[in-house]
Amino acid sequence: MTEKVKPIMKVALVHDYIKEYGGAERVLEALHEVFPNAPVYTSVYLPKFLGPHRERFRNWDIRTSWLQYMPINYKLISPFRLISPFIFKQFDLSEYDVVIVSATGAYFPNTVKTKRSIARSDLSAVRQTIHICYCHTPPRYLYGYATARDWKKNKVFAILGAVANHFLRIVDFNASKNVDYYIANSQEVAARIKKFYRRESVVIYPPVDGAFSPQRLGTRSRKKTSTKPYFLTGGRLARAKHVDLIIQACREMNIPLKVFGRGFAGYEENIKSQISKVKSWKCEFLGEVTDEEKFRLMRDAKAFLFAAEDEDSGITPVEAMAVGTPVIAYRSGGIVEKIIEGKTGLFFDELTISCLQKAIKRFQTMKFDPKDCVLQAQRFSKKKFISEIVRFVNVCYHSNTDIGYNKYSL
Repeated sequence: MTEKVKPIMKVALVHDYIKEYGGAERVLEALHEVFPNAPVYTSVYLPKFLGPHRERFRNWDIRTSWLQYMPINYKLISPFRLISPFIFKQFDLSEYDVVIVSATGAYFPNTVKTKRSIARSDLSAVRQTIHICYCHTPPRYLYGYATARDWKKNKVFAILGAVANHFLRIVDFNASKNVDYYIANSQEVAARIKKFYRRESVVIYPPVDGAFSPQRLGTRSRKKTSTKPYFLTGGRLARAKHVDLIIQACREMNIPLKVFGRGFAGYEENIKSQISKVKSWKCEFLGEVTDEEKFRLMRDAKAFLFAAEDEDSGITPVEAMAVGTPVIAYRSGGIVEKIIEGKTGLFFDELTISCLQKAIKRFQTMKFDPKDCVLQAQRFSKKKFISEIVRFVNVCYHSNTDIGYNKYSL
């Protein structure tokens, strides 16, 4: 039986922005499932950009900042990171017992007002709000990790960005002190939190939902004999995911490939251009798809290809394993914690076409048991995520002192 949150607890959820649907939004969804009455505070909510996923948030209590009412606000999210502390400081969450922030970094949403910040001079007069941050990663652009935009390509922007980042790192570090407890989405991110914020954290992996079905696994096995095998890649299509490298590698090997997802910062156009160059090669760009269609594509694929650089955690490859499909992935970041090499997939060690091709050729000589993939993926189920979140929040809430993390053990 899943542990339940104490009903006396008044909870608020905070999220950077709701404009796209990826791993961070899946975490937010699962948190909202645990706390269905909790309002969600965010900078902007733009359902028109959510494609087939817009219905997921329709009946939520979503409370936005003044940025919601700005013209062309969808183009302002990135530049407004410079003043994000001022955006989130407008939210007064002092009425809540627990605030759970789903965030990329500290300074963006972790500047909300809580009982601690408004009563710091006399903490004994009021029980402080428990401030928990589920950290997807410290901001990649601040700390030298691969990002969706190649902003360093322009020398002027590179110089200005370096100066701005110096001061933003100071703001980010100071904002990290507002957090009582950190949850990291992988051991990789836990190490980043330790390095950049000098804080301990507990690892609770993001949830994989709706894929652990014996019927789906069985259907995969039957269809594999009657359909032409193809490789699959997709998800959030950004520069750091290196989908272009996957396309080039498969094109040179003349391997059928399907690509799904939505692109960012002009990257989708780059991908479509690559695919259209060779008419004789069997490659399809499918765009953004529903979860049902995604799992069908994964189930019928020969393998899921993943070339993300400095990956924070990696949900999509786990979803592929959840329907019995092995993964070929670049050995980088949090995805290393998800795949059992030689049993549920393979790694390649260099972001080069030749290195990926060698991994694909090796893969084609091997056999993988779909059941091994499913068993591994079950370690990251939504049921387990919810159980661990509930347990962690309860422990934090019922402790009047800083428990550190020694009283919480997964």
